[in-house]
Amino acid sequence: MNENIAQLARPEVPTLPAYNAGLSSDAVRTRYGVQHIARLGSNENPHGPSPRVGAALVDLARQIQYYPDASATTLRDALAARHAVQPGQLVLGNGSEDILQMLCQAFTGVGDVVLTQRPSFGLHEIYPRMMGASVELVELTADLEFDLAAWCAALQRAPKLAFIANPSNPVGCMWTAEQFAQLLQAASPQTLLVVDEAYVEYASLTPGYPDTLAQLQDCGKPWIVLRTFSKAWGLAGLRVGYGVAGDAATIALLDRVRTPFNVNQAAQVAAMAALKDEAYMRRSVQATVLEREALAQRLRTAGLRVAPSATNFLFVEVGRDAAVVAEGLLAKGVIIKPWKEPGFTQFLRVSVGLQEDNQRFVQALSAVLGRPI
Repeated sequence: MNENIAQLARPEVPTLPAYNAGLSSDAVRTRYGVQHIARLGSNENPHGPSPRVGAALVDLARQIQYYPDASATTLRDALAARHAVQPGQLVLGNGSEDILQMLCQAFTGVGDVVLTQRPSFGLHEIYPRMMGASVELVELTADLEFDLAAWCAALQRAPKLAFIANPSNPVGCMWTAEQFAQLLQAASPQTLLVVDEAYVEYASLTPGYPDTLAQLQDCGKPWIVLRTFSKAWGLAGLRVGYGVAGDAATIALLDRVRTPFNVNQAAQVAAMAALKDEAYMRRSVQATVLEREALAQRLRTAGLRVAPSATNFLFVEVGRDAAVVAEGLLAKGVIIKPWKEPGFTQFLRVSVGLQEDNQRFVQALSAVLGRPI
């Protein structure tokens, strides 16, 4: 790095890890000379969005010379009605990670503490550290579940923000309604609770999953719930996320740091079309959950350790360096995500795809590990 540039940078920035977004399908084809790619690394919906989305986007080319609605008013109003809240309680983002960044910009700085899980979604750590805050990580139990007692103790220490993923990414475990109630009771009024529900549509099919918004309504603590159209709704390529806050004042602060026009016109149109076909989304979620259970059972029967999952992915211990395993899978046209945090380097995260791609993953993993699966 140029010495002058290094001196100009904020001291937090050079030490930040780069977010690992993985390889694209084209990059894998070029590097390994394979044609068919099983995209199982980014937790995408393999069924894609509702056909209504494509139909809604057909005429968009005639409008792209105009800026989008900076407040995403139509989409915001629809989401407010869907969740029975006021439009002023919602913020829209270029994916929910955009809102994570807004939260850290608006609420954290040097000396603040942000609480999250380990292993975690990388940006739960990167964004706070970008702002100079420190990050406290709560460990999983030996069964790869959330540690309720450890979380309650950490919340009582009043961190500035608490990123509570439910379910967890990358592990897939979830907080039950009873456990979530205990978290709320333990939390300090000086902590902004950020409940990241990127996989809520999948988790809602698991018995015991909380009605998070209902439980938060009268908790007396500051909170915001993050959701996304990238997973179950099949709009990952367009980037639409949103947050529902307990207080419009929270949203007003986020609007101070939100970039103008942060949700583009295509994304707003697509999200509205997707919302009008919830039945399609529900069918694709149910199909994925069935495939998830079948894949988990096959891997467990083969002797691999698979974490409990309420999502559209599995966290699998392969008994050797997962990065090496991932490289072997890439050579066979299968993209997964090896985990690189200390203590979890023998785990990989595999998204649940269509049946043929799940089968391709199993066959490739069997060949790479040199054992039947």
